Amino acid sequence: MKRFNDILLQVWPIVSQNNDLTQILIGIGSIVSPHFPIQEIFIRHLFHENKTLETLASNSANNQNFHISACNADCYDELKTIHNKQSTIDLDSLQLKTAEILCPKRSNHSCLVVPLKTATKDLYFFLIILQEFTNTKNFYFKLIGILREPMSVAVRKNLSYHEIIRLKEATEADKRKLLTKLGREKVSEEIIGTHTGLQSVTERVNMVAKSDLPVLIFGETGTGKELVARSIHNQSGRSKGPFIRVNCGAIPPELIDSQLFGHEKGAFTGAVETRIGWFERANDGTLFLDEIGDLPLEAQVRFLRILQDGWMERVGGKYPIRVNVRIVLATNRDLVTLVARGNFREDLWYRISTFPIFLPPLRERKMDMKLLAAHFIKQSATRFGLSEVLLTDQDIQLLTDYRWPGNIRELKAVIDRAVLLGNGNSLEISRALGWQNTFGEKTSAIQPIDKTLRPLDEAIKTHIEQALKRTKGKVEGQSGAARLLKINPQTLRSKMRKLGINWNQFKEN
Repeated sequence: MKRFNDILLQVWPIVSQNNDLTQILIGIGSIVSPHFPIQEIFIRHLFHENKTLETLASNSANNQNFHISACNADCYDELKTIHNKQSTIDLDSLQLKTAEILCPKRSNHSCLVVPLKTATKDLYFFLIILQEFTNTKNFYFKLIGILREPMSVAVRKNLSYHEIIRLKEATEADKRKLLTKLGREKVSEEIIGTHTGLQSVTERVNMVAKSDLPVLIFGETGTGKELVARSIHNQSGRSKGPFIRVNCGAIPPELIDSQLFGHEKGAFTGAVETRIGWFERANDGTLFLDEIGDLPLEAQVRFLRILQDGWMERVGGKYPIRVNVRIVLATNRDLVTLVARGNFREDLWYRISTFPIFLPPLRERKMDMKLLAAHFIKQSATRFGLSEVLLTDQDIQLLTDYRWPGNIRELKAVIDRAVLLGNGNSLEISRALGWQNTFGEKTSAIQPIDKTLRPLDEAIKTHIEQALKRTKGKVEGQSGAARLLKINPQTLRSKMRKLGINWNQFKEN
């Protein structure tokens, strides 16, 4: 018995440290060969789908001896029966045809067979061909029997390993397909303007990326804060770790603790299982917290502890958990004002504002407009399957004169519309920007939008009055202003009363 335990103590480390079955069988062969004279050990795989047998691995380089064999119905039934029994057998106890198929070309040597346990419909057998019996058969049956569990684990590990590789390859293929549709070559989109409008930003990113300092990115909505955060991650020592983005403003306050820090099973009503929070999921990587100004004060306290010493607790947890995470934050709000109002912790502000990066709005990056537009045109054309059209000087002038309240995000949407409207023949920049009057009639000359925007109510009032002029003061019905504006008549009347519009003045005498 002690001899068997010693063998197991040597076998398990080989199984646990390897995914390659051939290497495992070579290692096990060297361990068991002093105890009985083996000629070869190998694993046979019986496919449930097509009823064929193949050698999965062997401790010998001479695998061609164990080619793929077809298995008839009687052979399959017999092998399935002995597999279900999960007991070691002598190959000679099987029907001659089944024995020849399971272990071809074994000559006159004896062969022991052990069915292996897997969670698949396919069947797996571990076989040892003996040169001769030097002890009683009972000894060999016990010896090969103790190898059943480690060899079953080895096969299951090998199957999982190859499934992971298959899924990884499928994911990579899907990613490449998606990137092709998006007109991109990689997940991290290229940053345009690193030597022009974003030169100062690029210098600061290069300066801080290699360190683990928290970085706070300021910028208007749509300026590309996530893109800069990814650039910091990709240039850091954590680039092979996860990059996780969390929008703090999109999480309800009552769920923020559970989402960020996780919770234990039973921590609150509805916590039916343990949940790993975003901080733990980003371990050894980067956690990008967007809209940090919307983080509730209670969550700010827990966040501050992580920044101070790297420890956190799940909601309902009893023990602290160590996390190793690089923090990058972003906001479009004035955090100093929030601190003054008591809506943001002063001590947290001092922690996260060590290294700020300010992203300029698009209206201050006019020198990048041509490059940015050309970049998005290429993406849009690829995504929509249209020909790529070059920008004209007039297009560039139109784009440059616009103020871009939505920044890069708005530019991308405008280019998408311009490419679609042009249908691969032209770029309809003016139409995409909306430089037409309300009813689609082209103006005599395209004028850039005035730098001083009108109040919204004034613009809406003008819009409604234009509709009333067209319908001669008629509000409801087939030819009424409500139908023209695609709005409920009662809602339109309410808006007109609010804006002081007398629709009767537009009626004909």
